Amino acid sequence: MKRLWAASLCALSVSSVTSAIAAEPAACRDVRFADVGWSDIAATTGLASTVLEGLGYKPTKTIASVPITFAGVKSKQIDVFLGYWSPTMDPMIDPFKKAGQVNVLPTPNLTGAKYTLAVPDYAYQAGIKSFADIAKNYDKLGGKIYGIEPGNDGNALIKKMIDSNQYGLGKFKLVESSEAGMLVEVNRSIRDKKPIVFLGWEPHPMNVQMKIDYLSGGDDVFGPNYGEAKVMTVTPTDYATRCPNVAKLVSNLHFTTDIENHVMMPIMNKVDPNKAAREWLKANPAVLDQWLAGVKTFDGKDGLPAVKAFVAGK
Repeated sequence: MKRLWAASLCALSVSSVTSAIAAEPAACRDVRFADVGWSDIAATTGLASTVLEGLGYKPTKTIASVPITFAGVKSKQIDVFLGYWSPTMDPMIDPFKKAGQVNVLPTPNLTGAKYTLAVPDYAYQAGIKSFADIAKNYDKLGGKIYGIEPGNDGNALIKKMIDSNQYGLGKFKLVESSEAGMLVEVNRSIRDKKPIVFLGWEPHPMNVQMKIDYLSGGDDVFGPNYGEAKVMTVTPTDYATRCPNVAKLVSNLHFTTDIENHVMMPIMNKVDPNKAAREWLKANPAVLDQWLAGVKTFDGKDGLPAVKAFVAGK
């Protein structure tokens, strides 16, 4: 009888431990993302948020500049940032990394991205083919280079070139607004066939919606191969310990430029990012097999069937 009671107690204890491991603490249910206002980050955050909703979590996002985002991760007010573009953001995040205040996941969530200055194809054909050609066309360009939101890493690189007169750009003015504001100016210039130099990147629908060319010769500023970049994921240093299930999902998230371009297209047309993400996942559920490997629902059940049913609307 004593042995039976002891065995039952042991089984109960194992069951309790298993249950405790399977279901995360209540505090982990709210997953806070940062979005720096770029369509590609809106797309990846929308995809991650949709998967988390299917798992029973409550994802939210905060719109913030890049420096404020890293500070938010440090202070644990932000749980996940899917948009650390390396190497252009390296100077901004390095102080946090060196102080051990943020965690950068070892595997990129996107490779093959690019980030540098660009021009419409007709401006390229007219002779603005490299960074060295910009200053030669000062008057045609109105002395302006168009960036995105204030505080952005790309803007900082442009401003540094201007301040140091690199490539003879000392007389130029950086125009800061937003991704949407910059693209309005680019589209206006294309309509009027006027030359314009602006901050371009891929993945982004601009690469399929407009005929553009990236400028060569900017390796010292944006990095080699037209600012070829890896996009990394950043979390608080203790997040994997506090919320291991969400951390597992986040570490599984790997995107492609093709995925992001397709999800971004409706977002650029004012469709809610989560809705755009859910529609794409509904049409492409196979990607969930990798993303949800080893991932549970918030209450500890198998995550894959739950999310597939969620995106299918069942």
